Amino acid sequence: MTRFVLYGGKGGVGKTTVAAATGHRLAAAGHETLVVSTDPAHSLGDAVEAEVSGDPTEIRPGLWGVEVDPQTGIDRYRSLFEALAAEFSDAGIRMDEDEVAELFTSGVMPGSDELAAIEGMATYVESDRWDRVVFDTAPTGHTLRLLDLPSVLDRGVATAMDLRDQVRRKVNTARTMMFGPMARRRDDGPDDFTAMRERMERVGTVLRDPDRTAFRVVTIPETMAVRESERLVERLREFEVPVTTLVVNKVIEDAGDCERCRGKQAVQDEAIEQLRTSLSDLDLWTVPDQSGEVTGVEALEKIGAHIAG
Repeated sequence: MTRFVLYGGKGGVGKTTVAAATGHRLAAAGHETLVVSTDPAHSLGDAVEAEVSGDPTEIRPGLWGVEVDPQTGIDRYRSLFEALAAEFSDAGIRMDEDEVAELFTSGVMPGSDELAAIEGMATYVESDRWDRVVFDTAPTGHTLRLLDLPSVLDRGVATAMDLRDQVRRKVNTARTMMFGPMARRRDDGPDDFTAMRERMERVGTVLRDPDRTAFRVVTIPETMAVRESERLVERLREFEVPVTTLVVNKVIEDAGDCERCRGKQAVQDEAIEQLRTSLSDLDLWTVPDQSGEVTGVEALEKIGAHIAG
């Protein structure tokens, strides 16, 4: 039993519903569970039929939800560079807003959505408040950028730290020449840039630890979705993320006398067989197609019955 479960896949396959159903099932089994939506197009509140905000909200006993605010990550990241600009100002190096913005985007500037997601992950990965944490990630492209973000941030932060250290050395040299060795700046206090790098490193370590994390790819039994799922699994493995399971959603189980439905079921069966063949080392769970809106406790219970904890 891993502590962290991540759901990913292409848009429109039902990741949020499956994540919410997993959270509901875990909470019903007695685990204090938090479902975290890192998808900028949040729909977690709709799935659980409750108000969910940027702070953890109790949906029902044992089940909590949070929709990560995209602005949170960008504000945290920018604040580091504003503090750096202030330090430069103290050293006699004046920077206007455009120059701060240029410094802020030094290296490779990550998107605010991914920053918010990684910030949300860091917050709840480091918290001991919940027994289990279920992450509903954004569509495939966002998820892959998210997994690359610790190294992207590291490059940007490393650039800023190198520039800062150069300025500090010059300031210390000037102070020493004017006032003697005792005038050197002391840098014994906490370093926010180093703290961020270490925090991102911890997130990366957790995401790659099969004892703590399981990544489940949600898909639907259609040719294009199957191919994208195969590519996603390949990329996740390149990132050394422990992919454990395929969740095939919206599966027709009984087409009855509907000829069109029987035809679609045959296509679905072929797609599922393709997944079983190409990704035979992964567990494969099927979730039956649900009629009507898939929201609320009753719908989540039905879906959760086909998902292990």
